[in-house]
Amino acid sequence: MDPVLFTFIIYILGMLVIGYYYYRKNDSIEDYFLGGRTLNPYVTALSAQASDMSGWLLMGFPGALYAGGFNAMWIGIGLAIGTYLNWQFTAKRLRRYTEVVDAITIADFFENRFKDKSRSLRIVSAVVILVFFTIYVSSGLVAGGILFESVLNINYQLAVFLSVIIIGLYTFLGGFKAVSWTDFIQGSLMFIALLIVPLLVINMVGGFGEVWTQVAEVNPDLLKAGKLVEYNLAEKVMWTSGPQAGDGLTFIGLISLLGWGLGYFGMPHILVRFMGIKSAKQLPISQLVGVSWVVISLIGAVLVGIMGIIVLPEPLANTEMVFLSMLQELFNPWLAGIFLAAVLAAIMSTIDSQLLVSSSALAEDFYKSLFRPDASQKELLWISRAAVALITIIGVFFALSGGSILDIVSYAWAGLGASFGPAILFSLFWRKASRNGVLAGIITGGLVVILWKKLFAFTGLYEIIPAFILSSLIIYIVSKFGDGPTEEVEKEFETAMKPLANE
Repeated sequence: MDPVLFTFIIYILGMLVIGYYYYRKNDSIEDYFLGGRTLNPYVTALSAQASDMSGWLLMGFPGALYAGGFNAMWIGIGLAIGTYLNWQFTAKRLRRYTEVVDAITIADFFENRFKDKSRSLRIVSAVVILVFFTIYVSSGLVAGGILFESVLNINYQLAVFLSVIIIGLYTFLGGFKAVSWTDFIQGSLMFIALLIVPLLVINMVGGFGEVWTQVAEVNPDLLKAGKLVEYNLAEKVMWTSGPQAGDGLTFIGLISLLGWGLGYFGMPHILVRFMGIKSAKQLPISQLVGVSWVVISLIGAVLVGIMGIIVLPEPLANTEMVFLSMLQELFNPWLAGIFLAAVLAAIMSTIDSQLLVSSSALAEDFYKSLFRPDASQKELLWISRAAVALITIIGVFFALSGGSILDIVSYAWAGLGASFGPAILFSLFWRKASRNGVLAGIITGGLVVILWKKLFAFTGLYEIIPAFILSSLIIYIVSKFGDGPTEEVEKEFETAMKPLANE
């Protein structure tokens, strides 16, 4: 049997076994969506970050470095800063507050935090999650399609369906704990791959100095974080400096790349990991592990992209294939199979989390809240599993049209980050934040992302930045000058924050 295929089969079977194990353990909707708040700090850390990074970390990001050189690393710097700030300022408050208000989803949290009897916050939150997560899921399916097409030499459309069956099945079965534990394993595998592969390539080339020398021979601007380099194989433009010998990165370009870090505050599939840890007191351990994982993994991804420029014999038509091509070109098939499984791990670790959050939006925030408030736990479990299947199928339609993994992720990331990021921060840090203010902010963030992408993309400014700013302003203005929170809501805020003041 082909070594790569054998490795994939063993890996996939292992993930399905975990899914089936937790299928037998889930007795309630809280078990399925939040694992009964029993995660240990290490699983919390790696599952949060593995669900964050996805196939983007091993395909989209190295592809950007391969095509444009070090200027693309500003994305990684923004993400590393955003990761740290999210763990430092959001994690503990959200864990405590969601327990105080008895919330198991982000929409739950908003509704219970502001005592919203109209259910507007829940419904709007669920709509935003479903819209942008469906797009986000499709990016993972695109990555899965590219991976299986490359490794198994099968048709892209068939490869997408294969990804759907594998990932959808163990998420359908196991819920939060299955997703968290598989993400822990997948995060470990991704970390090992991004640590070992660059080290092996550096040794093959002859050391760090030789890597930089050979890259500089292709184009010295590739090694300058403030210079732009063009790459378009179809037009025979490969690693070419701008018209004026290496145009500099503009201020708008720089803040657009760094602006990726803003998205962390509004990512439901990451935030829910903070909610699921056994105790808020364990979060400092998770923070250390999670932030370290992110920084080291991003450095590894940067090195993979840069090294691909000099170790691959031919320029790539699809730059997001750089890691896959390096593995197949340079390594023994058995070793390549293990590292290619890490790419599959990266893809699976994000899609499963996104599917779980999206299914919670359908089952908990629509079905139970609007149609069947007295639904049994067993009924809700099966509705949640059906929702996983439905959202996966919808995601397939987006994925079959293909596209750039990085572009798809950036749009969904902006939509979620700008809709929920300001709302989460104001809810956790400002007791005067009001229901109407947060509701208006969520709507504003999502709409500005959509409109900016369609009408103002020519500015070159990443849509998350104007959307995040405008959403924050709207929350503040509506809360300050409209009807403020009730006395009950303000007292509950103080109750939730009191333990933090004593620690």
